[in-house]
Amino acid sequence: MTETKLPRRLDLSVQYACNRDGVPCRADFRRWLRAAEPGAARITVRLVDEAEGRELNRDYRGKDYATNVLTFAYDEGEDMPLPEGLPLMGDLVLCRQVVEREAAEQGKALDAHYAHLSVHGMLHLQGFDHEDDAEAEEMEAREREILAGLGYPDPYAGER
Repeated sequence: MTETKLPRRLDLSVQYACNRDGVPCRADFRRWLRAAEPGAARITVRLVDEAEGRELNRDYRGKDYATNVLTFAYDEGEDMPLPEGLPLMGDLVLCRQVVEREAAEQGKALDAHYAHLSVHGMLHLQGFDHEDDAEAEEMEAREREILAGLGYPDPYAGER
């Protein structure tokens, strides 16, 4: 039996649950997420305000503050994984105020920070993590490679 490759189709939904000023458009998210090479995927990107970001982080991670990006893989934590052959599926939640604040504090262009966090979230959906140093180095190297291909600078420059 030959293995069937999934098409590289990206079904993308973008939800704006916050003020849209300065927030990237759907085409930007499509370009950034596609660069992370997910293969076939069904992804929802939801942009939220600080109140919703805090509520989601508290309810799902037990941390009572808004964070920049949350990633929810549809099969994460399930006893039974999704059947073979289904596209990658999940949600990325970005908190507009946190992303803007971080970009300003770190001296980064706002679109570069959104691109980084979008790629970061997509890699989480693909199983990358940063729970230990080896995982973090692998994930960060992949992020640097993808972002460089998109024309963005190293998001970790100056951190080490």
